Amino acid sequence: MRILEITKTLDEWAPQQVAWERDNPGIQVGYPGTELTNTLICMDVSDSVIEEAIKRKCNLIISHHPLLFLPLKRITPETDRISRYISKLLKHNITLFSYHTNLDYTKHGVSFQLAKKLQLEGINFLEPLQGGLSKFVVFSPESDVEKVSEAIFGAGGGVIGEYSNCSTRNEIKGTFKGSNNSNPTLGAKNVFETVKEIRLEAVVYDWLIPSVIERVKKVHSYEEPAFEVYKLQNSHTNFGAGAKGTLKNEMSTSGFLSFVSKSLNAECLRYGFNPPAKIKKVAVMGGAGQDYLNKAISEGCNAFITGDIGYHRFQDSENKILLIDAGHFETEVSVLDEIRERIISAKGFNKNDNMVFVAGSNAFNPVKYYNKRSGE
Repeated sequence: MRILEITKTLDEWAPQQVAWERDNPGIQVGYPGTELTNTLICMDVSDSVIEEAIKRKCNLIISHHPLLFLPLKRITPETDRISRYISKLLKHNITLFSYHTNLDYTKHGVSFQLAKKLQLEGINFLEPLQGGLSKFVVFSPESDVEKVSEAIFGAGGGVIGEYSNCSTRNEIKGTFKGSNNSNPTLGAKNVFETVKEIRLEAVVYDWLIPSVIERVKKVHSYEEPAFEVYKLQNSHTNFGAGAKGTLKNEMSTSGFLSFVSKSLNAECLRYGFNPPAKIKKVAVMGGAGQDYLNKAISEGCNAFITGDIGYHRFQDSENKILLIDAGHFETEVSVLDEIRERIISAKGFNKNDNMVFVAGSNAFNPVKYYNKRSGE
């Protein structure tokens, strides 16, 4: 199978259209049309990651953090780290894709995996994505309705939460009168016709509307199929920021801090002053999520776990919530295993021909901690 077929599967799960507008997800370097050999998944691209990809005969690397985020002004492999990586990737015919904030904002993505790592129950988004949804309506003769609906579903329409192929169908009467230049599939030219039709409706993500229209036109028997698109105000059920859930059993603050440290293999936790004595409801956000502190508080959470928390945010949390900085890397790395499982389960993936690896010990956290007791 080609690299594009693998990335298409991941794009359907974590579409680039939900990424932060200033992000740069998707292809970074290389040749997406080539046949896949093996795949290496990592948090960040580095010399050691590329060397591991070469050793394992991988021609696809999937990183969480983009290698190319800011515009490059020059490529100088001898003096510039990113230039060196690009040169190495191209030399060894390795393609690089990144799934960054689109993976942060998708269901079962970064924050959901962090919540699962902490064994939270009833996991849902901390703040669902607003907007980006439309209702697509098309008027179809009864004879076309199944193939038209399949065209909508095949383009990704009709998805609501954990349900797919969702639609509404109502019987109606349609009228038309074709001109001398028309070519009606029902009735005759210059004759006023009344026909039994089906009003077919489905929820569609905004970025999929052009594809839905194109597919519907291909299978619809009418020369001029009628359709409508309505913007919706509904919250997304499959995309949003952060995650929230509850612990199976209430914990003390000290017990919860120990649990978080062990669960995330976090060498160091930074946490706020005078937190609640008991922890039950927990919010999380992988990476740098301090801007969602007030949302976690308003949702009645006893603890909020994220990374890269600033000094004054800890002041804001006092007497309100247990705010924990568990590290950027530590709160995101759990998603790599989920990426691997989705690639392996992709339609057409052959486990006998293609291997999928998560970068090994070389893909370490770039942030190191000094322990004054051990001197390490």
